Amino acid sequence: MSKQTKHKSRTTHTWQVWAIYMVLAANLSEEQALKQACPSCDATQLCNCSSMGLDFIPPGLTAKITVLNLAHNRIKHIRSQDLQQAVNLRALLLQSNKISSIDMDSFDSLGKLELLDLSNNSLARLSPVWFGHLFSLQHLHLQGNSYRDLGESSLFSSLRNLSSLHLGNPQFSTIRQGNFEGIELLNKLWIDGGNLSQYEPGSLKLIKKINHMIINLRNSKIFSAIIRDLLHSVIWLEVREIKLEIEIKSLVQNSTLPFRIRKLTLKDASFTDQHIVRIIVLLKEITSLQELEAIDCELEGQGMWNTEEIEKTGQSFVEEVSIINIMIQNFHLFSDLKGMESQINKLKRLTIASSRVFMVSCELAKHFSSLRYLDFHDNLLANKRLNETICEDAWSSLQTLNLSQNSLKSLKQTADSVTRLRNLINLDISQNNFGEIPDV
Repeated sequence: MSKQTKHKSRTTHTWQVWAIYMVLAANLSEEQALKQACPSCDATQLCNCSSMGLDFIPPGLTAKITVLNLAHNRIKHIRSQDLQQAVNLRALLLQSNKISSIDMDSFDSLGKLELLDLSNNSLARLSPVWFGHLFSLQHLHLQGNSYRDLGESSLFSSLRNLSSLHLGNPQFSTIRQGNFEGIELLNKLWIDGGNLSQYEPGSLKLIKKINHMIINLRNSKIFSAIIRDLLHSVIWLEVREIKLEIEIKSLVQNSTLPFRIRKLTLKDASFTDQHIVRIIVLLKEITSLQELEAIDCELEGQGMWNTEEIEKTGQSFVEEVSIINIMIQNFHLFSDLKGMESQINKLKRLTIASSRVFMVSCELAKHFSSLRYLDFHDNLLANKRLNETICEDAWSSLQTLNLSQNSLKSLKQTADSVTRLRNLINLDISQNNFGEIPDV
């Protein structure tokens, strides 16, 4: 080999070594930068970089990382290269930053990602391109941004494994047909639609099954349209913040049996006596409905319900009712609900908690003939009223009774009342005002 060839070979080798050194040095400096920005990323699969004042995604992220928490920082932009090497990420938490823009291919390498949280950022528009390669994604959080709609087509058509979806914000105003195309089954769908003003009928009908749907909603006309779309898909529907002003129109208009909806929850809702009558009548049309729940609601009224209108529409199919923390301004003037007897004899479970109940009339109590479970905890039941509430032949099938956190003072009088319940198995009378407990 000539001297010239040997020299050329040595030069080439030197350059190769130098190139490898530069790559390693760059990688080391990136890893050092990552450790400096995020000390918890050192030799672990979990990178917790939350609340560190970061205004960029730190460099040096590698394939060993499976969970990356960048929540509560000041990141504004996600670039194409930021997550390119993090190919084994399962969870990416970016909530509560200032993200207003995302490069189109930023998430392309994240084919194993199962959870993506982009909530509470500044995204004015959402792009379906972001989610095009997220074939393993199960949980997507998009709520609390500033977009007004979901665009003209579906953002989610490639997300075949999606299980939970949370979207919407105070500016969110429009849902269109096609927005949910590609989604067939969801365990949980949460829509923050407090100011939703436009809903194209049929928009949610594309989803064949939803186990639990939560929607914040103030517009009662949209409530009716959404119920009609969900009769055949949702199992548990939870509606929050609505002021019920139910229109006369049927909730099951042009709908065919069988329905799937089994449970309806109203949370932070407000209604009047007239609207309660209307909702009771309309809900009887939903023959699959078995459970009704009202939590933290407000009733402007005294229980003066048109029981004739309720009774003439037949028997309710509901078997379980829960009323928790209902606010009635003049609760001491509330009626004894005379005339509602025909509506309660199929009930099996009843909870009225934290609602200042002080008695149930004996006449009404006698018609709870199928009730097995009764929870009156955290109310105002005193012994004198309890004696009337549990009168002879009342609550004839009752097995479980919870009277905890009431105003009972006499253990003997309480015992005299509850011994009328021949089928009682479980009794809770804790946290009352009993004095000295006798030895026997």
